Amino acid sequence: MNFDDIIYVSLLVSCILFGKFYNQFDNGKTKKVIGTTFGLVIIFVVSGRHIVHPLVSCLGCALCILFVNKRHCHIASFAFMFTYLILFRMMDTFGYSAPSGHTNMVQMILTLKLVGLAFERNLVLCHSDGKENGEERDALENITFVDIFHYSFNYIGVLTGPYFRYRTFNDYFTLPFKHRANNIGATISKITLIPLFAAVYLLVSYLWPLSYTDNPEFYNERSTFYRLMYVWPLFLTFRMRIYIGITLSECVCTMAGFGAYPVDADNAPGYGPRKEYKSLTAETGKYSYDFETIHNVDAYTTDTCWTFREAMKSWNMCVQYWLAMNVYKRFPSKQFRTHATLLVSALWHGVYPGYYFCIFGAPFYLPIEDIYNKLIRKSAEGFRLQCINVAFWISKFFAFSYLGIAFQLLTIDRIWFYYNSVYHLGYIYFAVMFIIGKVCLSMQKRPTSTKNDRTKSTTPLDNDSTTGKTSKLD
Repeated sequence: MNFDDIIYVSLLVSCILFGKFYNQFDNGKTKKVIGTTFGLVIIFVVSGRHIVHPLVSCLGCALCILFVNKRHCHIASFAFMFTYLILFRMMDTFGYSAPSGHTNMVQMILTLKLVGLAFERNLVLCHSDGKENGEERDALENITFVDIFHYSFNYIGVLTGPYFRYRTFNDYFTLPFKHRANNIGATISKITLIPLFAAVYLLVSYLWPLSYTDNPEFYNERSTFYRLMYVWPLFLTFRMRIYIGITLSECVCTMAGFGAYPVDADNAPGYGPRKEYKSLTAETGKYSYDFETIHNVDAYTTDTCWTFREAMKSWNMCVQYWLAMNVYKRFPSKQFRTHATLLVSALWHGVYPGYYFCIFGAPFYLPIEDIYNKLIRKSAEGFRLQCINVAFWISKFFAFSYLGIAFQLLTIDRIWFYYNSVYHLGYIYFAVMFIIGKVCLSMQKRPTSTKNDRTKSTTPLDNDSTTGKTSKLD
């Protein structure tokens, strides 16, 4: 680990330890002030004078939320925060010193929070009748700048998330669930995985470092096959690094009791309770609790599931919820909503071309997987199914790894140089598999179509089988 990683992990551990102390406060106002003060201290430690960026962007977006018409405040907030995020990342091009990577993470999660709050306010106040969520409606209707400031800078989630709604934040200070959940048990169950992730990360990154891809020896003395397979250990270290950060950030929440709700409320990552839950405060001792609301990654499912699509669903789940609710479902054109969602995801991650190579590569692989799922996997059973599942798993991780190296190399020259060195075999593999799959799928459908044509030629199309009468067809 480099020095920045050590600082980052140390701060997350300090936040976890602070949670035990923080959860003991009962007074909501005092608790908010303490949590926000600690959050600002953390931001200052990682940002120094660049703390001005989160503060300025919070002020600007708060003005959009509070003073722009509630029917349009979400659009104004989105435009302001993402414009600021892009300019923030281009500070060095304007002659200013670039903010640290940790400041970038603070700005990233702040963007999700504030834009999400604006969309949440617009949805509840303009697109619901207010009967089922009266308290939530009142909280969003009467929100103040101080409320937005506390939501933005409370130490919980300030570094790397996870993303959570304003409703979740407000519930934490007003509902008693945090004192009933097994905070320590939930934290221990998560944090025990950290040594495994760290050991794999340190060992694999030592044996197969990313920096080796910049060494002339990698291209001049290594075989094409070696270079092509090198993406596997690189993506493994990338995964372990993400798992460590996200798991520690979840532990920050669990230790403080943040995101705890009764299991009966049917909680979902990012969203929170999907069923009515305020009535469950009457007898809190009779329920069991979970932290699904802040559950951001399922490492076991990501690594062991068979398909690319399944793995995507268990990766960065709270951010995926944000993208689904605030971009995919709200985008006016159904035809382009997927493209818009991917573009926003890439913009959120950064301005480097590598993010776009990687994120926009996923839609090219998913249809391939869907085709072969229809062709051979759906009808398979027993040992044959197991063999097919293994083949899907290998293909899934090759696709993740091959696309993921662009996410790590970042710049267009490094990405293109690497892909040229392996003759773009990954993309060729995708194209060939897609073409073969489409041909096989069309051949598989052809006999069915012929049979249906014969049936249609001998059966009146306009016969109503229910009444035995004929009906007119347009």
